[in-house]
Amino acid sequence: MGDDGLKKAANAVSEGSTGRDKVVAHIFGGLGNQMFQYACARAIALRNDADIVLDQREFFAGAGQKPGLHHLNVVSTDLPERKLPPRKKQWIRYLIWRKFKLSPRMVRQKGNHFNPDIMTVGGNVWLHGYWQSEKHFADFEEQIRTELSVKTQPNIENGQLLAEIAGLPAVSLHIRRGDYVDNPQANAAHGICTLEYYRSAALLISERMAEKPIFYVFSDEPEWAKANLDLPFEIRVMDHNDGDHNYEDLRLMTACRHHVIANSTFSWWGAWLNPSLEKIVVAPKQWFADPSLINPDILPPSWITLNK
Repeated sequence: MGDDGLKKAANAVSEGSTGRDKVVAHIFGGLGNQMFQYACARAIALRNDADIVLDQREFFAGAGQKPGLHHLNVVSTDLPERKLPPRKKQWIRYLIWRKFKLSPRMVRQKGNHFNPDIMTVGGNVWLHGYWQSEKHFADFEEQIRTELSVKTQPNIENGQLLAEIAGLPAVSLHIRRGDYVDNPQANAAHGICTLEYYRSAALLISERMAEKPIFYVFSDEPEWAKANLDLPFEIRVMDHNDGDHNYEDLRLMTACRHHVIANSTFSWWGAWLNPSLEKIVVAPKQWFADPSLINPDILPPSWITLNK
């Protein structure tokens, strides 16, 4: 098929858009990554008075990870399948969409760092990337924080913990293991934070607090945390929420006064969603183990970094 034939076929693929422009976010990965994808797309929509659409048709993630944005106060607009990009398995239509840059045109993230070009993106677009920096949405910080707060009502146990945390010098501490340990590729890319990192971070925060901190520990391997984490402070390991209720852990982390995060977007959001100007956040300086994946923009400048 020549270009003329492809162009005719293209007309069948794209019928154009009516009304407000649409910013379509390709949603995939764990909940932390989904939240970055939403935040970037939502900020683009707000800059352009456009609608945001969440495309989860070809969701993929690690074992046990599922779409989770419906537990948050996100906004989105439905769009008929025919107005969305073709799926890759529809390979002819997909190639036509890519070749002729049909609407919504693809905007793919280049590298891991913040690219200022994203600030001028407009029109009908389909975003593909991780977008792991607050710079993508800092101009709408308060609105993003509101929309990414958890809306699903806590169960009795989590409600009691929220009330408990509110009255204590609580510090969240997140230990990410799982595929970072078990999967050789994930381990080579990310690596894990050492026990020495957590000890140093806990001591640093305690020195800046007027009260002796109580550390609320969150982990995908809580039994490992119980057996291995040794701090000169009270430790309360949260082991009651499974992967289907990770949003409960997110809400509990955010309720703490201060935060020790892992090189994990999940605990990144647990800390970032805390609106307090007095919060102390300690994060690993080396977010990735693989130096080719460096992202100098992932941590807000006010956060304290330590070697992991």
